[in-house]
Amino acid sequence: MAKKILFLLVVFFTNIIQGITGFAGTMLAMPPSVMLVGFDTAKPILNALGLLSGIYIVTANRKSVNKKEFLKIVAVMTVSMLAGFALRNVLAGRERVMYILLGTVVILTAAWGTYKSFLRKGGEHGHGKAVSALLLVSAGVTHGMFVCGGPLLVSYMTGKVSDKQEFRATLSACWIVLNGIILADDIRTGLWNKDLLLLFGISAAILFAAMFIGSLLCKKMSRGLFMKITYVLLIVSGALLFIK
Repeated sequence: MAKKILFLLVVFFTNIIQGITGFAGTMLAMPPSVMLVGFDTAKPILNALGLLSGIYIVTANRKSVNKKEFLKIVAVMTVSMLAGFALRNVLAGRERVMYILLGTVVILTAAWGTYKSFLRKGGEHGHGKAVSALLLVSAGVTHGMFVCGGPLLVSYMTGKVSDKQEFRATLSACWIVLNGIILADDIRTGLWNKDLLLLFGISAAILFAAMFIGSLLCKKMSRGLFMKITYVLLIVSGALLFIK
C-alpha cells in the first residue's frame, strides 16, 4: 500500500510538469514508478494517463494543433512503434535488461536536452531531413517500448513549430493517437485487470488536479526554469534504475 501511495505522489508531481511542458511527465514518472509498482503496472497506467493528459490539453487548444506535422508524426511513429513492441516482447521476462535500457534512454535524453536547451550557444535550431527522420523513427521505437518517446519527438519538432501553444497542442494531439494505440495493445495482451483499473481510476483523478495546476503555472512561470528542473530530475531518476 505504501508503494502505491508513493506511486500516486509521483503521478501528481510529474503531471504538474506535464501540464507545463507538454511532454516530460511520462518519462519522468516511469523510472520511479517501475521501481515502486513494476513495469507491467507502471507502463499501462502511465500510458493511459498520457492519453488523458493529451485530451485535457487538446480540448482547450484544438485550434492550435498543426495538422500537417500532426499527420506526419502519427504516420511515422505508428509504424516505428511496431518495432518498439517487437523489441519489448523479445525482452519480456528480462526485467534487469529493460531497466538498464530505460535508464540509459532517460539519462541520454536528459543530457542531450540539457545541452541543447541551455548550454549550446545560439539557442535551438531545426534539424536536417536525415536527422529529423532519425529522431522521429527513434521516438516511435522508444515510445513503443517504454511510452517515453516525448523528448525525442520534442527534439524533432524543434524549428518546425515555434509557437508555444501550437507546440504544446500538437504534441498532445499526437499522444491521444499514439497512446491510444498502445492502450489497445495493452488490452489485447491482457495487462488490464480489476486491480489495475482501480489504481488507474485514482491516478486519473490525481492527473486532472495536477494538469490544472500545471496549466496555471504554464501561464505564470518560466517554462525554461521548469525544463531545467525536469532534466535534472530525469538524470536522477534514470540513474536509480541502474541500482534497481
